[in-house]
Parts: sequence; structure tokens; C-alpha cells
Amino acid sequence: MALTALLYGLIAAAAEVLGGSLVVLRSRWPQKVQEYLLALSSGFLLALVFLELIPAGIQAVGTAAPLYMLLGYAVLHFFEHTLVGHLHFGEEVHHDAMVSRAASISTFSGLFVHAFFDGFSISVALHYDFYVGVLVFFAVLLHKVPEGLTIASVMLIAQHQRRTAFFASAAIGVATMLGVVSVFFLQGVSGTTVGIAFAFSAGLTTYVGASDLVPEINRSRNRVIPVLVFGGMALFYAGSMLLESVMGHAH
Repeated sequence: MALTALLYGLIAAAAEVLGGSLVVLRSRWPQKVQEYLLALSSGFLLALVFLELIPAGIQAVGTAAPLYMLLGYAVLHFFEHTLVGHLHFGEEVHHDAMVSRAASISTFSGLFVHAFFDGFSISVALHYDFYVGVLVFFAVLLHKVPEGLTIASVMLIAQHQRRTAFFASAAIGVATMLGVVSVFFLQGVSGTTVGIAFAFSAGLTTYVGASDLVPEINRSRNRVIPVLVFGGMALFYAGSMLLESVMGHAH
């Protein structure tokens, strides 16, 4: 399972680098592309949380699960919006909000921590239940390219060199891998500890979907974008049903 987690982490990290490369190689990337991916990702993530992660977290650690979910939500909020300032996934399209290098470093710091917990969520879910882990992986993968687009664009707007913009997206990919590997140190601990980590990751995922992605979608003037949130939910449901039929997973 460790090798599987590493492989999935590498794919997610590669998607991050791909997003950064698309910005570095092209002077401007269509905003609609990023908005569409963010909308699909948010719907997918929220469906994942309510249909899989919360029930699985409660099954793993019982009535204490909501406390750890809340803790996961609070930790990501602290790192993204309290410690490093207010972070937007779509900042790269707001030129008046992102002109200083200090702001670009703040955004990088927030996304680095965010990416670490993405990797953490993938790895802990795979160790808990392979079926759920696959769903978490696809949920994370959906927003990795937009994340890479975001950080590389922010760096360029802040007058960093293109090389720096690329390295920033690569560093966030590394953060994803660090999150994956961090779970390996829990393997010698009790199943309850792993269950706690899983419930914690459910809180993290809730934060990404509800507090990071949905607000960006609501700011869009393209009224097709909010509809795609429901498309993401439908995509999750269809995907989970397909996986269940193929893998014979029992809820």
C-alpha cells in the first residue's frame, strides 16, 4: 500500500507541476479553464466528504470523529488564512491584489501547507480503505492543475522570473509527496491512531471544498460555473458506483 500511495502522490505532484508549466510556457492561460476545473473539483470534494469520508471517519473512531474533523478544518484555516494571510485560489486573475513579492510568498506558503495535507489525505485514506483512497486521490487530482496554474501565475505577476514560478509549482508538488510520506510513520501505531488521522483528513477535505474552492466559484461572473459544482457531485456519485461495481466494495 505504501508503493500505491507513493505512486498516487507522484501523479498528483506531477499534475501540480503540469499546471505551473502551462503558465510558464504560455503568457496567459484562459481563466475559464481554471474555473471549470475548480467547480468540478469542489462538487466532487463535497460529495466525497458527505457520502464517504464522514461515514468512514465515524466508523473508524466512533463519536470522537467529529472532533477530529473539526480539528482538521481548523488547522487548515489557521495555516491558510491566519498564519499567512488571506489566500485565494484564483488570485492570479486579480492583478490589483497580487503585485508584491511579499504577497506571492504568502500565497506560496499557504498552498505549500495545503498541498502537504492533500498528500496526507491521499495516503491516510489509502491505508484505511483502498476504495475510499482512490476517491480521495481523484478529488485531489482534479484541483492540482488549477493549483499549479495559481501559484505560477501569482509568481509571474509579482515579477518573479519564470524559472522561479516553475520551481514554486514544483515545490508544492514536493509538499504533496511529503504529506504522503508522513503517514508512513503512523504504520507502527495503533489502528485507532490511523483512524484519528483519517477523520482529521476528512476535516481538511471539507475545508478545501467549502472554504477554498466554493468562494472562488461564487466570485465568477460566468453562471455556468456554479452549475458545474453539481456536475462534480454527479461525477463523484457515478465514479463511486463504478468503483463499487468493479471492486465489490461494501459500504
